Amino acid sequence: MDLSDAYVTYTNDYIESVWWMLRQLWDRGLLYQGFKVVPYCPRCGTPLSDHEVSQGYKENTPDPSIFVRFPLRDDPQTSFLVWTTTPWTLPANVALAVHPKMMYARVERATADGQREYLILAKDLVEKVLQGAEFKLVGDYLGEELRGKGYQPLFTFMPLEKPAHRVILGDFVTTAEGTGIVHVAPAFGADDMQAALENDLPIPMTVDPRGNFVPEVTPWQGLFVKEADPLIEKDLASRGLLLRRDVIHHTYPFCWRCNTPLLYYARSTWYIRTTQLKDRLVALNDTINWYPDHIKRGRFGNWLANNIDWALGRERYWGTPLPVWECPGCHHQMCIGSVAELEQLSGRSLHDLDLHRPHVDHVEWTCTTCGQAEMKRVPELIDGWFDSGSMPVAQWHYPFENEKLFGEQFPADYICEAVDQTRGWFYSLHAIATLVFDSVAFRNVICLGLILDGEGQKMSKSRGNVVDPWDVLNVHGADAFRWYLYTASPPGQERRYSTDLVGEVIRNFTLTLWNTYSFFVTYATLDGWQPDEALQRMASLGHPAGGRAGRSYTDLDRWILSELHVLTRQVSEAMETYDVLGATRPIETFVDRLSNWYLRRSRRRYWRAGESGDKGAAYATLYECLVTLARLIAPAMPFLADALYRNLVVSQNKEAQESVHLADWPEYDRTMIDEGLNEEMRQVLRWASLGHAARNKANRKVRQPLAEIAFSVTSPQQAVLLARYADLLGDELNVKKVHPLDAAGEVVSYTLNPLPKSLGPKYGARFPKLRGALLALEAEAAAHVLLAGSPLQVKVDGEELQVLPEEVEVRLSAREGFAVAEEGGLLAALRTDVTPSLLREGMAREFVRRVQDLRKSSGLAISDRILVFYTASATLGQAIEQFRDYVMGETLAIELTAGAAPEGAPSASDEFDGEHVTVGVLKSR
Repeated sequence: MDLSDAYVTYTNDYIESVWWMLRQLWDRGLLYQGFKVVPYCPRCGTPLSDHEVSQGYKENTPDPSIFVRFPLRDDPQTSFLVWTTTPWTLPANVALAVHPKMMYARVERATADGQREYLILAKDLVEKVLQGAEFKLVGDYLGEELRGKGYQPLFTFMPLEKPAHRVILGDFVTTAEGTGIVHVAPAFGADDMQAALENDLPIPMTVDPRGNFVPEVTPWQGLFVKEADPLIEKDLASRGLLLRRDVIHHTYPFCWRCNTPLLYYARSTWYIRTTQLKDRLVALNDTINWYPDHIKRGRFGNWLANNIDWALGRERYWGTPLPVWECPGCHHQMCIGSVAELEQLSGRSLHDLDLHRPHVDHVEWTCTTCGQAEMKRVPELIDGWFDSGSMPVAQWHYPFENEKLFGEQFPADYICEAVDQTRGWFYSLHAIATLVFDSVAFRNVICLGLILDGEGQKMSKSRGNVVDPWDVLNVHGADAFRWYLYTASPPGQERRYSTDLVGEVIRNFTLTLWNTYSFFVTYATLDGWQPDEALQRMASLGHPAGGRAGRSYTDLDRWILSELHVLTRQVSEAMETYDVLGATRPIETFVDRLSNWYLRRSRRRYWRAGESGDKGAAYATLYECLVTLARLIAPAMPFLADALYRNLVVSQNKEAQESVHLADWPEYDRTMIDEGLNEEMRQVLRWASLGHAARNKANRKVRQPLAEIAFSVTSPQQAVLLARYADLLGDELNVKKVHPLDAAGEVVSYTLNPLPKSLGPKYGARFPKLRGALLALEAEAAAHVLLAGSPLQVKVDGEELQVLPEEVEVRLSAREGFAVAEEGGLLAALRTDVTPSLLREGMAREFVRRVQDLRKSSGLAISDRILVFYTASATLGQAIEQFRDYVMGETLAIELTAGAAPEGAPSASDEFDGEHVTVGVLKSR
């Protein structure tokens, strides 16, 4: 943010640029004064633009729902039946509208007092409106036949200067709700006003600008219209004109500033003729990259396609004055586009004039048309959203200065705001740029969903569920906060937000990355490893630069580096297209694989004593991954990224940029990407996942060695792959042997369970036979088809039916001595029996864990050599002695002594698997 040169929308420079833009619209005939029905706030005393109205809608708003009789003038026993949710508009009624091509019915029914009455309403709505009451159809009419039919007015408070109270025709009439007959009050509805103009109807104004009835409406004079609704209903009921009253809950607009219900109200105000350029607004929007894409032609595109003229005028005291002066005598109008023009017309210097009211209103000059009166500024201000949308221009005081700078900055490459701005800032920017410059205002836009509380509710002060961002920042920091917002959900969707949800970022991602970095720094420092010149150059420049030559890379190294360069390509492409999830979530996946697969399977390489090509390759690989990750996360996690970069790169190369945010973006190396190797390792990871699932089913801890695990293979190539990575999988799963599964039937049995809820509705009466046919199939063969995700063909009465995988439950039962896991047609069978030798080896591993925990809690360095003392139950003692070399190697012990530790030595006792042990450690001198 450029706070040293910030723009403020109320400065003279800003206002002058806004005036210049309005002058461009005036000169092209796009700025005009009109008398229209507009959304109006009676409290604020001003009309609202359509995009302001869109910000204040409230769902489930209660309003009256009444059905009113309008007796015919020449037949009082017959009434037009009309529905309305605004009883307050009835005193201003001047006509009833029917659709010319709609069929209307005249029905006879009994009233509550036993009399007969006749009602006219849309034929298709009779049963719905009368709600089961008995009636008799006694006639029907085409809508156009009712034209001109007179009726008795409900109220006669206002004198009318033109004939009224007759039926007119209107295409806006529908049968979606109501009775198919619309009551027309021209001052309070856009369709009503248009109909009044087309049919030469009077326009009585029964409501004042504060939303109160005028004195002529004597029973309710001075009363706010919404408060008068029940009184009007009561009056109609007392005169037998109210057929039925209900309450409707619907979506209704409220003022987004003061929360007052809006009225649709006839006002004289100023408009921008945006409808004249509707096609251009749509065409330019098609060139913008929206993320998410559906907003372009959905929420925003539909708004443009249904565009109406922008209600620009506002009747307030403070804001940008509308720069139009008018002669009170001849009504000549001028739009002023600059202070210089105003100085020329007024004949005086205005360099120190505040362009706001009341100062600017004192600037006058003699009308150049009639020469009789002084030109005065019209009283209106402009919509604040026009100020907002003028920002790309007015912040530079264009065109009065900064022309080159404006040309460099406009249109913007990228903007970002919440989804509710599609009809606010996004629209005002786009409309103004189109109208004034025939250009887009922005090339790319990320449209964000709203942030909800942790329970998925919209935050509200009244509900008390507003989360203070500082509470989260103080607990988890800005990086975790930012990363959560980038990864929680697609930008256009709402997302939940709470301290706990942000905390999951720390637990699931940040700590994983930091622990990987910490592991590298710890062991690299112990070994005195430093990146060579080529690696330093690669880290500083962000591209390969030949930094891998001469190293003995393993398949695991080549795989993680291949995935690293795939990641760099993927994140770079996502950044270019403003794909927020594509630029963040893949990093989480990579960090998980780096930590929980690559590093875990490579850990012993860093522990080996001495220098070796293999250890050097392991350090170089992990270094390249961490440095590249620091660059990739920099836009989203700036503080963590800089800490990693400065320690890994700047500390090693004084010529490197001092911050990751000054460094180049990383480049990917196509030659390092091995898609075949990546796919192979994905298969190995699937096998590993299945193996762990089988262990979990058998309730066997990973530290307990087991004899063997077998995996199903679908091709000779998979069998070769399994053999190649058998040692890796064996080490990961802690099993002695890994091999292909010869026949699934040896370790598992299959049964099919046809699901009635899925197959019953689909096949109806044929389901019992279909079920029998399924159960008669060879279960194993059918199971393999379904588990592979393919449909199963089954014959029933000679007809071949297709059964989908989700319509049949495949049940697997492991044979004795095995635990089985299955996913997507792959099968893992783990032998679960534990021999005495395997049991003792598992005990030795558990003992190692207790020693390592004691080392850590005693504050020993990971490189410290130690003396280990222990007392243990008999079986555990045998296990420790049997695996003495393993225990000493894992714990860096130079002595392993059966017996109590010397007095004062750190010690701990524990029990596991029915065994007891006390262990003590001393640092070797």
